[in-house]
This record gives sequence, structure tokens and C-alpha cells, in this order.
Amino acid sequence: MKLPERLRYVVVEGPIGAGKTSLTRLLAERCGGTPLLEDPAANPFLAGFYRDPQRNALPTQLFFLFQRANQVRDLAQSDLFRKVTFADFMFEKDPLFASLTLRDDELKLYRQIYDHLSLQSPVPDLVIYLQATPQTLIDRVQRRAATYERDISDDYLMRLSDTYTRYFHQYDAAPLLIVNSDNLNFVDSTDDFDLLLQRIAAMRGPREFFSSGR
Repeated sequence: MKLPERLRYVVVEGPIGAGKTSLTRLLAERCGGTPLLEDPAANPFLAGFYRDPQRNALPTQLFFLFQRANQVRDLAQSDLFRKVTFADFMFEKDPLFASLTLRDDELKLYRQIYDHLSLQSPVPDLVIYLQATPQTLIDRVQRRAATYERDISDDYLMRLSDTYTRYFHQYDAAPLLIVNSDNLNFVDSTDDFDLLLQRIAAMRGPREFFSSGR
């Protein structure tokens, strides 16, 4: 199954536990595209950040900043029109985490580095924002039991969820499909995934919503 030809670069976003990486992989597999994925396991500071955020926030954030910058740079230099690209992150969302975790002096340094990179990342043809309640995020993170996520606090996930909600409430850089993923299982339910593809294909406006009545 393929998406409309107008969609060559699709981003799936959402807080930790929303299911963005799983959906991105599935979209690439089922639609014949190329996945572009973050690699949190490669960040040597991440586990330490969840144990002691104050001490490890800055190196954790800078590692992710440069990792994402390199990925976006490669994407900008590639032939986007050869094959549809599905990404599980937007470079522009990086400051969300920085504003949530860094002290004022660290944030000032981070902003200088972020601005210095001056990356012009391609504008997505579509952004799929996966929403979920904080409790759903907490349950999913605990269930998947990734080693580097073992010490994530419930409070951090709740604050992160709220930060994403506020960010996408104002987002207008690309068409946005807001998906309530609390009762949707795209990986295990073909029906749910097919419904999502139908909603994507039918999108005509700049912002639409999709949820399940279950």
C-alpha cells in the first residue's frame, strides 16, 4: 500500500512512549519507504540523565543535538524524491527537551550552539503527532523496559507530554494529523493501520484529528 504521491517526507512525532518509532518503521515497511530513526541507545549520557538529570542534562542534550543535526544534514543532501522518507523526529523539536531539562545558563549555551548550526531541514509534507495520556506513556515505557529508560520518572513523562501538547497546539509549518493513540495499536492491528492510511490519504486541510471510539 502506498501513500499519495504528494507525500515524500513524512514525520511521526510524539513524546517518549507514544509509539512514534514503531509507527515509523511500519509505515516505511508497508509503504515501501526509507526509515530515518533516532538512536537513543547510542547516547552514552542518557541513562545517567534519567538517574541524575541535573548533572547529565547538558551532555545528553548536546549529544542528541549533534546526532539529529547530522541526520538532517544527510537528509537535506539526499534525493528526497527518489523514495518516500519516514522519520521519527523533527530537528526543530530538539529545543523542547532543552527547555525542559537545562538550567538557564546551560540553555543559553545550547541555544548558541543550536543557532550556530543554522540547519535548513526539509519541511515535511506531513507531520503525524501521536498523542497519549501521561498514564499511557508511563505504562508503555515500563512495559518495554529499555535499559536506558529504566530510571525515567513519571513526573518527567508528564511534563514532556504537556510540552509536546503546547508545541503542536501552535505548530503550522506543515500539514498536521493529530492522532490519539491511547486506543490504537498500529503494529498489531491491521485495521487500525489501514484506518490511519485512509485518514492520511483523505487529508485536505492543514490540521486534522484522528482517534478511535473504542
